[in-house]
Amino acid sequence: MSALFAGKVLKANREEDELDTERELRGALDNKVLLLYFGSGQCPRCRDFAPLLKDFFQRLTDEFYVERSRQLVLVYVSRDETEEQQSAFLRSMPRRWLALPFGDTFGRELELRFAVSEVPAVVVLKPSGDVLVANAVEEIQRMGPKCFQNWQEAAEILDRNFRLAEDFDNHARRSLTHPLRRLKYKLDKDKDREEGEEEGEEDP
Repeated sequence: MSALFAGKVLKANREEDELDTERELRGALDNKVLLLYFGSGQCPRCRDFAPLLKDFFQRLTDEFYVERSRQLVLVYVSRDETEEQQSAFLRSMPRRWLALPFGDTFGRELELRFAVSEVPAVVVLKPSGDVLVANAVEEIQRMGPKCFQNWQEAAEILDRNFRLAEDFDNHARRSLTHPLRRLKYKLDKDKDREEGEEEGEEDP
C-alpha cells in the first residue's frame, strides 16, 4: 500500500510530524485497509459526516474501545480552501489520521484515479491497493464499525497478505509444531494409562 504514496509526504499526528521515508510510509500503510477520505470542513455534508467517521475510526483503533487496534489507516485528502481550515479540521480529528499536505497536487491525482466526483467520499482500499469500496460513506452511516468486518473478510479472501506478518509467523510455528505436540501428548497419555493398568494388576 505504501507504493501508492511512494515519493510523497504524509502529515501525521495532527500535522505535527511528517512521514516521508520509505520505511515510515511502509510502517504506517502496509498490511492495512486504507481509507482515503475526501472532504472539506466547509462542506455541510462533510460536517455532518465527519463526526460519524471520527467515531467509526476510534471504535476500531482506540485502545479505549478495542484491546488491539484494527489494521486500519485513514488518509485525509483535503478540499479545504486554506491551510488554516485544514489544520483546524485535523485538530478535531484523531491523532492517528494521516493527511496529504495542504495544496499537494497528488490529491487531485487521487480524485481522478478513484473517480471521486463529490464529497464526502471514502474510498476503501485493500492492502494490495485494489478498491474494496468505491465510496463507503453510506455503508459507514448505515452499519458503523460493523462494516469493517466485511472489508477485512473481503481483503483476506482476495489478498492473503492482509494477515499481519507476526500473526502469520505465529500461525506457521503453531502449524509446524502442533501435530508433534499432539502426538507427544497422545503417547504420554497412553503411557500413563498403561502404567496405571500395570499398577492395578500388581495390587492384591
